[in-house]
Amino acid sequence: MTASISTKIDPTVCERCAEKYDTCCHADPQDIELCFPLSDAEWAKVKAAAPDVSGANDVINTPEFIKTLKRLFPHDGLKIDTQFPANETHRVLQSNEKGYCVYLTEQGCRLPREARPWFCLLFPFWVRGKELTMFTAQGCLVCRETDTVEESLELLGMDKPQVRELFALLRSAWGFDKGE
Repeated sequence: MTASISTKIDPTVCERCAEKYDTCCHADPQDIELCFPLSDAEWAKVKAAAPDVSGANDVINTPEFIKTLKRLFPHDGLKIDTQFPANETHRVLQSNEKGYCVYLTEQGCRLPREARPWFCLLFPFWVRGKELTMFTAQGCLVCRETDTVEESLELLGMDKPQVRELFALLRSAWGFDKGE
């Protein structure tokens, strides 16, 4: 499996979203604990691409965080308990005082696509077994402008095999097996 995913995202989608909405790069301060973990390999890519930004924090593996992971990865409960022990920490991208990722600019993410964490590249899509689904994120402009997974893929210049590959890379980065 290759780690260099080539996507043809229409940058105006992210730019328009960054100008008007809370974007996928935003979390309310009370929800930071639920942000996706950042693996060591992902963090190394991010640091190399933006060495001038101190862009990660460690947050506690709360019961709600673990419950959320288990809901998203229903067949990986034991692996989640091993990888994310209760009351220990996981690394997340840092947010500013308003909950926006420190890498977000008015033009979208300042990180080049190849340096972004797998979840950032995957969003708003998710894979459940063999089914490709989408999060119903109210702030996501892609979700606002499309009605189906196919329309969303087209808007982002992606296809199903790319999404499945990104999902497999995310699972691997977090220490899960390839399949769900």
